[in-house]
Amino acid sequence: MHERGTTRLVVAALLTGALLAGCSGGADDSGGSAATQAEPANGAAEAPAAELGAADQGSANGPANKGQNTTAQAPDLRVDQRSIIYTGSITVRVENVTTAAAQVTGIASAAGGFVGGDERHSGTGADTANLTLRVPADKFSSVVDQLAELGDEEVRGINTEDVTEQVVDLDARISVQKARLESGKKLLAQAKSLDDLVMLEREVATREADLASLEAKKRRLADLTALSTITVVLLDPEATRADDGDEPPGFLAGLAGGWNALGASMAVLATVLGVLLPWLVVIGVPAAAVVVGVRRYRRRQLPPPAASS
Repeated sequence: MHERGTTRLVVAALLTGALLAGCSGGADDSGGSAATQAEPANGAAEAPAAELGAADQGSANGPANKGQNTTAQAPDLRVDQRSIIYTGSITVRVENVTTAAAQVTGIASAAGGFVGGDERHSGTGADTANLTLRVPADKFSSVVDQLAELGDEEVRGINTEDVTEQVVDLDARISVQKARLESGKKLLAQAKSLDDLVMLEREVATREADLASLEAKKRRLADLTALSTITVVLLDPEATRADDGDEPPGFLAGLAGGWNALGASMAVLATVLGVLLPWLVVIGVPAAAVVVGVRRYRRRQLPPPAASS
């Protein structure tokens, strides 16, 4: 009897514990489900903006998190891999400007470039030509040397600008902007209300404009680095450079300026006298004859002076 009573007490204690554990588990599940059902109702208004920001963060951080166990590779910045803009100018005195200009065009074409501008002045006794060439960057030096052989080289100037950092920065910004644009398009396709649709369309349009601007800047840099610019000035033996007249100030410069001004004034005076001389001959001589005749007539009309007593 004593053993049976003990067994019953143990069984009753186990049943009671099982019932209590089931009740507490049911309460936790009901509470969790209630919280889960209440959460969407509270955050429904901020869902599109939150999803857009989360998508951007995921597109920006995804590749970084994926490659946490790998070493980031720096861009190749060796001299032969850098983006450099070459610009140059050269002034050459030649025997015949027209012939030399044709040779310049041929040099540019043979190098794989073209003539971007051609300005010539002739008929004034001193022919000049100003040509702008666009040639591949790897042919820049050889083209300049060939231009110098057309005649007597007088002036040469070469400038370089390293834009490697700008190119690398643009590539990184374009990659990020493309990822942001794709995430915006995905959320636009999932828009469920008119307000969300309008907001997402505006955001996608802004991201497309930003991406187009970045790509345009990259194309501009690519054009300047791929094709170098060379300005060629051709002068005939009688022509003077544009900077030949730049003289340092001083007494001699002032004396020369004053002498030139005097010569110019005398030339103007001689021109005026040359213009007036025919008029003086045609009008002045008859007018002088009339004046002389009038004076003689007046003298004859005057009474003779009275004789003194």
